[in-house]
Amino acid sequence: MASHKMLKLSEVLAELGMSRAAFYRMRARGKAPRLIKLPNGQLRCRRSDLDSWWAAHEMCA
Repeated sequence: MASHKMLKLSEVLAELGMSRAAFYRMRARGKAPRLIKLPNGQLRCRRSDLDSWWAAHEMCA
């Protein structure tokens, strides 16, 4: 089974260059990258999901 790189929310925020509040507003509108909630309540984002999200939004600019 291939290993998937999982990013912490803080790493995603740093890469996007946005605050946690701005990210949650974007997430509430359904415009944020896909997140996975772990059993302990922490959020993670697959590297591949973030890369796909970036690619989709580069076309919009």
